[in-house]
Amino acid sequence: MAKVLRWDVLVGALLIAVFAAGSLTSPSFATVDNLSFALGDLGEIALIALAMTMLVVAAEVDLSVASVLGLSSALVGSLWDGGMAIETIIPIAVLTGAVCGLVNGLLVTRLGLPSLAVTIGTLALYRGLAYVVLGDRAIAQFPPDYTALALNDVPGTPIPYPIALFVLLAAIVGVVLHATGFGRALYAIGAQEQAAFFAGIRVKRVKLLLFVISGTVAGFAGVLFTLRYGSARADNGVGIELAVIAAVLLGGVDFDGGKGTLGGVIAGVLLIGLLRNLLMLGDVSTEIQSIVTGLLLIVSVLTPRLVSLVRPALKGSP
Repeated sequence: MAKVLRWDVLVGALLIAVFAAGSLTSPSFATVDNLSFALGDLGEIALIALAMTMLVVAAEVDLSVASVLGLSSALVGSLWDGGMAIETIIPIAVLTGAVCGLVNGLLVTRLGLPSLAVTIGTLALYRGLAYVVLGDRAIAQFPPDYTALALNDVPGTPIPYPIALFVLLAAIVGVVLHATGFGRALYAIGAQEQAAFFAGIRVKRVKLLLFVISGTVAGFAGVLFTLRYGSARADNGVGIELAVIAAVLLGGVDFDGGKGTLGGVIAGVLLIGLLRNLLMLGDVSTEIQSIVTGLLLIVSVLTPRLVSLVRPALKGSP
């Protein structure tokens, strides 16, 4: 019974159920073209979720990722409009994301501020900087070769290039998280930070690295988002942080840290992607989609708590 009640297993079962329901209710849902589109639409969320998983396992969170994405997008547009080569712009945008993550990490690890409060503040700060950089303009006409990489599928497959990259990075993160000393250190920090420190783990250094990784990935996601939509705007990515957090928590990672698996997070990402796609096929408004994401976030926090209360009772039953 304990295995049945594992949260990541339940999320996987729910994912299968949603796919089956979508196939029955919408003729176009299970087509190769639609599923490829649904996967492509998940690119930025899926990539950011990898970094967010490691942060939340270590009992931290980064709510500024969408604003870092927007700042990165604004930089891409502003520099491209100024005549800079795209090959130079992309590293600058990614490096800017890393600097944003570094600022977050320093405020948390050196000043001892809570990451929730810090990243709520930098969420507003980085979005404001995006508007300073680009204003309310929209810049388009990016090089076709680069937009194709953000939009097209890997030749001979229905898998978009960004998702192929996600699969590669997910394999790396999965090994790091579940089969290395660094991964064990993250779980130890999340479970009991003080005990991890006395065990010799450089807690502040590890957390700082995680924030830098989160910012770097969000910066890259900003480049990807810009090229995929063919438009650089300061408001790109608004609300993505909620989908990312919902996917991570829905996947079974405990917000208090120390628990969760990457497999569960991947199932959570796919579940949110399928639900979004189903709602789009049903012409459901973006406002309702946001409500659904919010409800999933609430459910992902409450349900594991309820399961943890029920499990001991089931273990004790004859």
